[in-house]
Amino acid sequence: MNVSVELRVLELLSSRLCHELISPVGAINNGIELMDEDDPDFVKEATKLIGNSAKTAGRRLDFYRFAYGSGRAGTARDVTLGLLEGGKARCTWEDAVSTLDIGWQRVACNMVVLATEALPRGGMIEVSTIPGKPGLVVKGVGDAVNLTPEFRAVLNGSATVADLTARTVQAYYTVKLAEALDATLTLAEPAPGSVTFTAG
Repeated sequence: MNVSVELRVLELLSSRLCHELISPVGAINNGIELMDEDDPDFVKEATKLIGNSAKTAGRRLDFYRFAYGSGRAGTARDVTLGLLEGGKARCTWEDAVSTLDIGWQRVACNMVVLATEALPRGGMIEVSTIPGKPGLVVKGVGDAVNLTPEFRAVLNGSATVADLTARTVQAYYTVKLAEALDATLTLAEPAPGSVTFTAG
């Protein structure tokens, strides 16, 4: 599966990845500083903080290695559930999705990211296949759906590469991944608090 993207897209994806890692890496640094305290309780908390933050950073790296590149540090389902662990969103993953070509599984990972961003307060995300043909459906349901005009412009094809930001580049990249599989990524909002992404 070959996907060609512009240099600006790579820069924005790199910026996004760094943003994902700043929080856990910063927490690790804070934990290391607390290790210098004489209070045993501080040291215990610091050790816990370092351990949890290292796991979070590792799960995020595993996910984006799978979603953005050719790395396969686990299955699409496992790295996705790992990414969401401890967050506001929960995910169910139809078994049939894991039987699809690796390119489709990468698309599924990226579609889940779009769904989590559309549900800022969290919710339930369902990942499933399209019966009878190659394709994916990622449905998100939560208290509120937040899709900016800029995000919508990327999905409907009216945004240019120059218009992209670190917040919208994920949608653009996911569109390109789908196109590489001769699929189209579409968005629907069937009901309040519900959003559905389809690639097929």
